[in-house]
Amino acid sequence: MTAVEQRFREFKMPDVGEGLTEAEILKWFVAPGDTVTDGQVVCEVETAKAAVELPIPFDGVVHELRFDEGSTVDVGTPIISVDTDPGAGEAAPQAAP
Repeated sequence: MTAVEQRFREFKMPDVGEGLTEAEILKWFVAPGDTVTDGQVVCEVETAKAAVELPIPFDGVVHELRFDEGSTVDVGTPIISVDTDPGAGEAAPQAAP
């Protein structure tokens, strides 16, 4: 993992249960530039069975929201990127393959 990949971490749409393969982003609770902490709820998603709030698993500053509210996203797809070392100065994260 490169230094940029370690600094800009992606949070992927988790499997929220029942073996469902996708979820719709209902609401973002954060925006680019917001500080987030481990365990903070960053969005609410809905599957065919339930609405679920998703907590981020690390600290940092939101760099990018990858999808708009109302988007349906496959499990395992990055939905948000977070700069885990915002004091390190300007750096552009590498695009996901």
